[in-house]
Amino acid sequence: MHLDFSLLTTELAMFILGLATFVLGLTVPSRSRKGIGVFALFGLLVVLLLTVLNWDNQGVLLNGMYLVDRYATFFKILCISTAILVILGSLRYVDENLGEHFEFYSTLFFATLGMMVIASAGDFITLYLGIELMTISFIILVAFRYRDGKSLEAGIKYLIQASLSSTVILYGFSLIYAATGKIIILDVARATFLGQFNPLLIVGMVMLVAGLGFKISTVPFHMWAPDVYEGAPTPVTAFLAVGSKAVSFAALLRVFVAGLGGVYEQWHMLVAVLAALSMIIGNLVAIPQTNIKRLLAYSSVAQAGYILVGLVTASPAGIKAVMFYSFLYVFATVGAFTVVAVVYNKIKSDEIADYAGLVQRAPLAATVMLICLLSMAGIPPLAGFAGKFYLFSTVVSGYLWLVYLGLIMSMISVYYYLRVVLVMFRDDPADATPIEMGSAANITLIITMVATIFLGIYPNPLSQIANSAAISFFLK
Repeated sequence: MHLDFSLLTTELAMFILGLATFVLGLTVPSRSRKGIGVFALFGLLVVLLLTVLNWDNQGVLLNGMYLVDRYATFFKILCISTAILVILGSLRYVDENLGEHFEFYSTLFFATLGMMVIASAGDFITLYLGIELMTISFIILVAFRYRDGKSLEAGIKYLIQASLSSTVILYGFSLIYAATGKIIILDVARATFLGQFNPLLIVGMVMLVAGLGFKISTVPFHMWAPDVYEGAPTPVTAFLAVGSKAVSFAALLRVFVAGLGGVYEQWHMLVAVLAALSMIIGNLVAIPQTNIKRLLAYSSVAQAGYILVGLVTASPAGIKAVMFYSFLYVFATVGAFTVVAVVYNKIKSDEIADYAGLVQRAPLAATVMLICLLSMAGIPPLAGFAGKFYLFSTVVSGYLWLVYLGLIMSMISVYYYLRVVLVMFRDDPADATPIEMGSAANITLIITMVATIFLGIYPNPLSQIANSAAISFFLK
């Protein structure tokens, strides 16, 4: 069997980078380890360049077990870009709050590698291996501040609930295999379109919705998110909120649209109900939150509901909308969590009340937080508005009630987002000392702010790229 290793360039590069970072950390003197963050950053930039250059390099490996297409490459670029922004924005945070830098960066790289495998997985076994590689890496990252009680508690909670979700996913795969006799996703699609219906298939689909619903933190599988988001190191929270969620949606689309499209009538309403519940509960429960990371956690639950809307129609337009919004979500989320990390470095608190007068102490940070929050709320002309427009325009004809619900929930989200903004811009600070952010954090904040504004005003370039990737999803 011929194996084209050029199709695996990105994965091999990420594996080598993760291994090299770990070995470098073991060999260099401890006083020189602060430079590992810069090494990791430049290494990721090289991997990103290789991935972009391989945009048109498409193919199928191992008889359909591994799919390299523009759809997968899009999500790989998304995950690598997220990792770059997270590392760039948290160099000082990592130096001051996390002990073994090389272990942090190396583990983050292997989490990214797991995400890449998920994006390209063409069968259930490969998909499960990618999920486990990502999940185990995140368990380590969430509990990385093992001397901090909250981080350790978050790690234990994530370990237990992630293990449970992985078990549910594996059992769901087993039931679908029992019903169809296939593990290759495209073979499952042929079996379902030929009418090989079995009650086990329905049970398997429900279990997959539950297991993958945990990964995207959709209601009612979201209960882990607030505690884990609050307790985990802020850079880990940002990466978990964006990268893990995005590739889990990639897996959902691959399994349900590509693999289970033949039984679309059995699952589309379930997804629509979960989207509605996530939008309602995520936004309403975010209102009373006093901790900024818990507020953003419930906000991410609502965002998962918005993105699920794109899955409801199982159409090229819906897939494009999911991909488009997922990329926009990177900049708003990483920008907001970079501000959280910067402020925590100074005041050692994540309470919203302690953000009083932030505009006086760190004008750039306050401005970026404002823009990111308004983008998440879908306020024009920011990127979030364009993303929600694409998402909800796909369901206008058949699910108008979801459109109205999304509009109402977006209006409600403005309330709790503006509550944070009022504290930053209206209240007087208890300590007026300026917050020094560092050049790397400043660069990250500027990138996320400019991208959020630019993609809101001129979304066409990203829209065309997402459309090209969505088309490749169906060309098998």
